[in-house]
Amino acid sequence: MKIEAVNEACFLITLSEKIDLSLTNQIACLVKLIEQEFNETLVDITPSYTTILVQIDLLKISPLVAEQLLMQLCETKLTSETLTGKLIELPVYYDICVGWDLHKVATDNSLSVDEIINLHCAKTYQVCAVGFAPGFAFLAELDEKIEQPRHVSPRTFVPAGSVAIADKQTAVYPSDSPGGWHIIGNCPTGLFDINNNPISPFNIGDSVKFYAINQQEFTHLGGKIIEQ
Repeated sequence: MKIEAVNEACFLITLSEKIDLSLTNQIACLVKLIEQEFNETLVDITPSYTTILVQIDLLKISPLVAEQLLMQLCETKLTSETLTGKLIELPVYYDICVGWDLHKVATDNSLSVDEIINLHCAKTYQVCAVGFAPGFAFLAELDEKIEQPRHVSPRTFVPAGSVAIADKQTAVYPSDSPGGWHIIGNCPTGLFDINNNPISPFNIGDSVKFYAINQQEFTHLGGKIIEQ
């Protein structure tokens, strides 16, 4: 574990150079410790698969004091027990009209569409990182039978709610954005709202479970079908 100053107000804590899902619990515990110790001197904290980016308020704490405090926290013996996060269950309409790559993913993996859906719903995923866009949670680990590389050429537009896969990960796009992941369905549940507190339901250490719904349920929950 190492700590580097990115600039006067930001420090990067690196726990490993290699992605390992067993790190998720350690990162979640360390994030919790940092939030408790820094309190109002903390501007932002961004955990990832192997790192934590910490931004401090220079008007309330000096960089030297902040670095020393971070070093002390990093030397703390992090719990080896599983941190209990909340379970988030999300409905998904799996259909070619919203899952633009659903047939391609099935064909590429020599599976039926129903098998893709069943395999995607069967797993409980860990929230390993939140980033790329506000409310975008990187969820792992995807069943190897449906792993799919990113598109060579990303789309310039991916609708909000799109459920997608890339390599060993899956995610839900919380808002309209460009994106290079393979889209297999759409979730009608809003996952990012700046007027909510919290603005997103995802935290490191949470788990996510998807379940399939039909078109009537999808539209009833506010889902929209957008042609590509």
